[in-house]
Amino acid sequence: MRYEALGRQRASVIGLGAWQFGSASWGWGNASGLPSFGTNEANAIVTRALALGVTFFDTAEIYASGASESVLGNALGAGRDGVIVASKVSPSHALRSQVRAAARRSLGRLGTDRIDLYQVHWPNPLVPLEWTMAGMRDLQREGLVDHVGVSNFSARRWRKAEEGLGSPVATNQVVYNLLQRGAEREVLPYAAAHGRLVIAYSPLAQGLLSGRYAVDNAPRGARLANRLFLRANIERAQPVIAVLREVAAAHGATPAQVALAWVVSKPGIVAIPGAKSVWQMEENAAAADLALAADERGALDEASAAFNPVPLPMGLAAWGRRLIVRR
Repeated sequence: MRYEALGRQRASVIGLGAWQFGSASWGWGNASGLPSFGTNEANAIVTRALALGVTFFDTAEIYASGASESVLGNALGAGRDGVIVASKVSPSHALRSQVRAAARRSLGRLGTDRIDLYQVHWPNPLVPLEWTMAGMRDLQREGLVDHVGVSNFSARRWRKAEEGLGSPVATNQVVYNLLQRGAEREVLPYAAAHGRLVIAYSPLAQGLLSGRYAVDNAPRGARLANRLFLRANIERAQPVIAVLREVAAAHGATPAQVALAWVVSKPGIVAIPGAKSVWQMEENAAAADLALAADERGALDEASAAFNPVPLPMGLAAWGRRLIVRR
């Protein structure tokens, strides 16, 4: 495992995203008819992650209405020391007093007295950002939160968040993978210039880059809100997946591992793929030590630059936005 610095702590470049814990749309408890998993699997995943040197665990109050935080907190148990537990406050709790109250609820569900990294999940355009950051500043002063982060923020908003906090906002959690590289325009350069971390969520494009899905093997559940899983976009992604398979074969690895290795090959980035089984956790963690050659990265860059997705139809896009805000 490799690590990036987050203050005095070390964040593993491959972490564990816990959106799936407690979430029926990801198959928790078999409520949606998807392949099921539950508390036993979550406990085993977290235990194995700790053994593999994973030190970064990400959740949010909005995931499964707080159940994700509870599942993760219970799974960490005595393994809480020495790891970074990150959670996020909902954009509907953007007022100063709401931020403080939400953090206390998260602390209770996580079973801890401190959140290592507390993030503003999405910008709220109806609430001045300085009001939200004032709540974050209060939490830091009270010792309930160590680092403050943001999520789904542009570089401009990130800078404004730092002005509102009056100190560095350590991280920005954004979607980043071979098929979604918008963060390279401004967010990654801002992080590099100011010594901040970027946390890449959906680093496998919700599994599309694993090569598992094809036009005749469509996904179910939460992925239906993702335009990448439109039939046309699955087809358009195949050249990228073909290069992933070629590079993977040369390393005795999987396409998913190559896709993760590409993300974390850049300094200052931590990737947080999810896992619904121990073997997925093991596969993800191993990607931290997969070194890609310059020509392999170049081939992946070239293939991904040619990817041009079609948008979601208007009605599906509106439904997707409602689901995505939970992310």
